[in-house]
Amino acid sequence: MPGSPETGAGSFSAGGDPLLTSRRSGEPDLFSARPATGAHEVLINSPRHVTAMAELDDTEFADAIATWRERMRAHRDAPYQQLIVNEGGGAGASLEHTHAQLYALPFVPASVARERERVGAYGERTAGAGLLADVLVEEVRRKSRLVAIDDEAALICPWASRGPFELRVIPRREAGRFEEDGGGAAMIATAMRVLAARFGEPPELNLWVRTAPKDTEMFHWHVDIAPRLTIKAGFELATGIDINVYPPERAASDLKECLPA
Repeated sequence: MPGSPETGAGSFSAGGDPLLTSRRSGEPDLFSARPATGAHEVLINSPRHVTAMAELDDTEFADAIATWRERMRAHRDAPYQQLIVNEGGGAGASLEHTHAQLYALPFVPASVARERERVGAYGERTAGAGLLADVLVEEVRRKSRLVAIDDEAALICPWASRGPFELRVIPRREAGRFEEDGGGAAMIATAMRVLAARFGEPPELNLWVRTAPKDTEMFHWHVDIAPRLTIKAGFELATGIDINVYPPERAASDLKECLPA
């Protein structure tokens, strides 16, 4: 009967139930939190009302990238600066007008810290070689994932692309800090324009700049661009493993056909 000694405990009556056997007393480390601090800026990419960076002309594009770098330098004392671009509602954009966002964070995000560790470990193992620089040399040699290259940077579809038509801009001259470098703007523009050409219009996408955290010696900045062409389903969410249904070699071949003659 409800409430009887035999049944009143319900699911808590099972032997070994952690809710009955635990000796923990609500230790705060299980639910740690910290105040939201740092800085956030919205950077308008053009005075013209356009919804995608692919619609900017060369001068507007160069000015937009220069502004990103200027504002990042203004927050150089932050442990990490994250600049992003969201284009389209499906990519998280809350404003229609093309814009970037800059976050000056009081900590280094885990994914950035892991990349810093991989770069440092590779440098130690190879007597000072740069991980991304070596990747770029190999991508140029193989050509199968190389989309475009100019005097400043290369555009590739990364070997371990997380989704269809993911792109990465890598500067040819190894430099840790995007904000302190001066190259790559033209190749970022190329990336946005070939995507627009491939799909007949600018696709919804996310762009982010990976720059060196404060006081990091070995690093190589890059810019990643991820079109929102698919959605993460149960397997991806459950395992953290991405499924890419369109090989990067095929994506690179398609995008090379969209380059201007």
